[in-house]
Amino acid sequence: MGILYLVATPIGNLEDMSPRAVRILREAALIAAEDTRHTGSLLKHFEIQSPLTSYFEHNKIQKLDRILEALADGDVALVSDAGTPAINDPGYELVQAALAAGFDVRPVPGPSAPISALTVSGLPTDSFVYLGYLPHKASDRRKVIGEVSNLTYTLVFLETPHRIVDALEDILSVLGDRRICVAREMTKLYEEYWRGPVSGAIEHFKSKEPRGEFTLVIEGKKTEDRVQWTREELLEAIKKGLQAGKSAKEISAELAELSGWNKKEVYALVNSSK
Repeated sequence: MGILYLVATPIGNLEDMSPRAVRILREAALIAAEDTRHTGSLLKHFEIQSPLTSYFEHNKIQKLDRILEALADGDVALVSDAGTPAINDPGYELVQAALAAGFDVRPVPGPSAPISALTVSGLPTDSFVYLGYLPHKASDRRKVIGEVSNLTYTLVFLETPHRIVDALEDILSVLGDRRICVAREMTKLYEEYWRGPVSGAIEHFKSKEPRGEFTLVIEGKKTEDRVQWTREELLEAIKKGLQAGKSAKEISAELAELSGWNKKEVYALVNSSK
């Protein structure tokens, strides 16, 4: 019985490929890749000749049976176009199916754009929220940003070059002029890190044509700036949590951070609302 390995690959610089990742890919009975052409170039560079199959967003369900069959005979490696598989890439369903079928699933750690940007941002790294790509539509984007506006955690988003300025303007309008680190083309030739207020980032990226992939690391809300929810707002949120089947412990932990209320106070209100 084989092992499903989630193999992290470089986000730009091929020197970031670990020796273990190369060995696992060479020894794999099958490599499942988000883009076989992209991964094919990587495999050619490292002289890896293992069989390759596609596994991407639009065929991930159909490919499950084939990959599970391959796992019955040997190890399978899952790779994304860049970075760590299953982080904003297909992979969750495969991991879930492999575990359900009794297979072992193991990581081969390595590059990750969100973690890399976070560590060099200059913003707090002890607690953060990663939310992947912001929505395409401006109204949906502002809604998502608004949902995390009261969190004190550092916020991490991904964005594309043609939407970066619009996204920054929405961030400014919803979150205010917080500190931000905009990481562009990490580990590549035109690597860039812009640090400062969101308003400054807007002016910087308006002044030239943005190119490459962007990772945004944004300061969380400062404790002294938080506005405590009213009792009515908290009770309404508790009601929704109970309707969703959440436990008192889950609701109190979640709403204490969002509402500014003490966790014990929230817990007591949850129990009185049952």
